[in-house]
Amino acid sequence: MANGVWHTKYRIEINLSLPDLGHPDRPDLLGEITTSVADRDPGLLECLAHHEGRECLSETGGKSPWMFVRRGRVGGRRPLVASHLPVTHRATPAESEQHKATKERIVETASGYGLDARTEVATAHRRSVSDALVTGPGGIRIGWEIQYHHLGPSSVHRRSVTAMENRITPLWVTKDKTAALIDRAPWARVDDMPWREIAGGKEMVIRGGYRYLQVWKCVPSSPRHCPHTEGAGHCEQIHAEWFLPALCHPEKNPVHIEDLVLSSATGESVPVYVPNRGRGRAGRHMWVPAADCRIWRELTAQTASLPEAPPPEEDDVTTFAEQEIDRTCRAGDEGRHACDARPVRDLGQPAGGFTLGRLPTKRADRPMVITPVERAAAAAALGCPPWEVGPCSQCSQLMRRYGRDAAMTCDLCRIALNQGP
Repeated sequence: MANGVWHTKYRIEINLSLPDLGHPDRPDLLGEITTSVADRDPGLLECLAHHEGRECLSETGGKSPWMFVRRGRVGGRRPLVASHLPVTHRATPAESEQHKATKERIVETASGYGLDARTEVATAHRRSVSDALVTGPGGIRIGWEIQYHHLGPSSVHRRSVTAMENRITPLWVTKDKTAALIDRAPWARVDDMPWREIAGGKEMVIRGGYRYLQVWKCVPSSPRHCPHTEGAGHCEQIHAEWFLPALCHPEKNPVHIEDLVLSSATGESVPVYVPNRGRGRAGRHMWVPAADCRIWRELTAQTASLPEAPPPEEDDVTTFAEQEIDRTCRAGDEGRHACDARPVRDLGQPAGGFTLGRLPTKRADRPMVITPVERAAAAAALGCPPWEVGPCSQCSQLMRRYGRDAAMTCDLCRIALNQGP
């Protein structure tokens, strides 16, 4: 794979393995050379072999000596690599028909619900174009982006930011579990279906990207295991996590693309970004019911649905080996050696994670104070209104203390009292 190119405008040689590209006096150079070819002069970057008058295998094969720069994926590293044009994936006729059929289905669905829907809508200054723009009755604008072939993380981020700057919420659609757009912007994954079935109205289930909030008290009677202990242990605390519909208790009905077209435009479904607490993936993007989002915000004090600039993932950080430039033309080997297989990004695992710790033991000289977060979490776990939540008279754990069929003590304390001497 090529680690060097010639910049035809500045008349300089660029070493892609160096953090400063060999030109510390040009801090904007990286951004310039990684700009999409559609937004710059295609002849800006030249194969070094061609520039030096040696054989360029791409040109010999009837193609172009011009190049573009992208990040490869080699053994866990993300080096910058130069590839000849054109080597990026182009949509096959079948993919193009899938794209067209999905776009038309979204617009027809929205129009059938009485929503304003248009295709190929450009943002201000024509910096980006939404495949389909659906506007809800309250002015919510959803920019649907159907992406059935690979698109790099930087392009997803740039186009999503442009949409949000124009008060459009991006909604990316993919059919691939390895798509780079997953969790880098609000997204939804559907099945890989022939375009005729899409156009014919066959059921299109959202397989990934839509979740429900589950809040439960971690006790032996809970249908879920404790996320913090191994095996079947329980910690007596309250947990909250986001689950796919099929993994909820009780199981939720699947969400179809028609459901998301309507609920996203009316505000009944909203995008949420949940930062990861560990290393690796920066966080999770998902569509969720607005009611679940309100509970999540009460629990976590999160105010914004989407971050203005989410932090880069560990997998997105460019690595620099600081090597000498390889001046051999690598046309023909670039695809094979510049990229390992893309990892699966849609794993379907629970996302988020919030735990409300045990309340302190009640003291006789000080009344117990229940915070709004504690009350909201307990109400969601117990399935009762917040005003019915109160502390157990024995252990002080939150329970359904007030209202019809309420009790003075929790189940565990009642069991312990009945089994006492």
